[in-house]
Amino acid sequence: MIMHLLKSDLRQCLHDDLKRYDNRKPTLKDLLLKNESWYIYHYIRHMRFVEYHGGYSGLGHKLMYFIHFVLYKRLGFTLKMAIYPGTVGPGFRVYHAGDYIHVGPNVSIGRNCTMLPGVVFGNKHEANDNAPVTVGDNCYFGLGARILGSVNIGNNVTVGANSVVTKDIPDNAIVGGIPAHIIRINSNKSK
Repeated sequence: MIMHLLKSDLRQCLHDDLKRYDNRKPTLKDLLLKNESWYIYHYIRHMRFVEYHGGYSGLGHKLMYFIHFVLYKRLGFTLKMAIYPGTVGPGFRVYHAGDYIHVGPNVSIGRNCTMLPGVVFGNKHEANDNAPVTVGDNCYFGLGARILGSVNIGNNVTVGANSVVTKDIPDNAIVGGIPAHIIRINSNKSK
């Protein structure tokens, strides 16, 4: 399901995403040097425009939707990322390209989420169950983290590298392991 953005929501979303890059847009130099920051930034940017133009039916919006969708898909194949439009909130950040990243259409992620390569939201079983996954605000997913099945992850949660999350996680938790278990609950966590 694609989240439809209004023009003001699109501007705010793009502004919040840019803040996660220290308000520094990648430049032509980054493109010429094939820096991954250029590709990741533009992948997220085109995803936001797909969310925006997908909500309108006018011919101009359909054309812009198609253009942004094609660029979004091409960059996704280049970066090995499949993040469905409408699944991540403003302020989303992917630090590096590398291992495959997958965020399916059944996932809902809050504001200021950070992901490293290899994060996958998937099914517990072979059959596709489309079980909903909810992630709160200010969450951090370490390298190779896997979130399997229908889980609710609270706000300010840190998921350690190579962890496999199969159960709900409360707010302000740090989790790790296979299967993931709570290592510590931060009582005064604020970002």
